[in-house]
Order: sequence, then C-alpha cells, then structure tokens
Amino acid sequence: MKERNQEFILRVENYTLAVIDLLRTLPKDYIFDTIGRQLIRSATSIGANIIEAQAAASKKDFANFFNIALKSANETKYWIRILSKLKKGLTVDRIYNETEEISKILGKSLLTMRGK
Repeated sequence: MKERNQEFILRVENYTLAVIDLLRTLPKDYIFDTIGRQLIRSATSIGANIIEAQAAASKKDFANFFNIALKSANETKYWIRILSKLKKGLTVDRIYNETEEISKILGKSLLTMRGK
C-alpha cells in the first residue's frame, strides 16, 4: 500500500511539473498571467494536500485533505478548459486527461475511506 502511495505522489509531482511547463508556453499578457496564476495555485494545491494528508492526525483529517485535493483538481480542470479555449492550438489534452485521472483516484479513495 505504501508503495502505491509513493507512486501516486510521484505521479502528482510529475503532473505538477507538466502544468508548470505548460504555463511557461503562455503569452505574457494580463489575461494569461491571471489565468496562469489561478491554474498554478489549483494544480499545486492537489499535491500539497496529498502530502498534508500523509501527516494527518486522524482518518477524518486525512479524508479532509484528500477532499480538498479533489476540489483543487476539479478547479484545475476548469482553468485548463478556459486556457484551451482562449489560446487556439494549445495542446492540453494530456494534462487535462491526467487531471481527470487524478480526480478519479482521489474520488475513489474518498469513497473507500467512507466505506462506500
């Protein structure tokens, strides 16, 4: 189980780095800067909350951090969609799909924690 957790953490770290690489390709203007800041906050929040969950004092706290990570993943999907609509030709499918997969893992984990 611990090995799977480490693999997931590494996967989220690599995902975060991919989002950062994407942001580096954006035009330097007010709109993209503003959306980029929102995207980097939500995307980095996913991993940060997963790490925080590892040190949670209780199962309830653990689940709460995973819930926050899931909400951040959902927000991240929104910002990625907005970026793809604003910048035609921007390839975001791989990152969007990875966000979707991470969301599913977090959601499934939360259901398991709640015994559903």
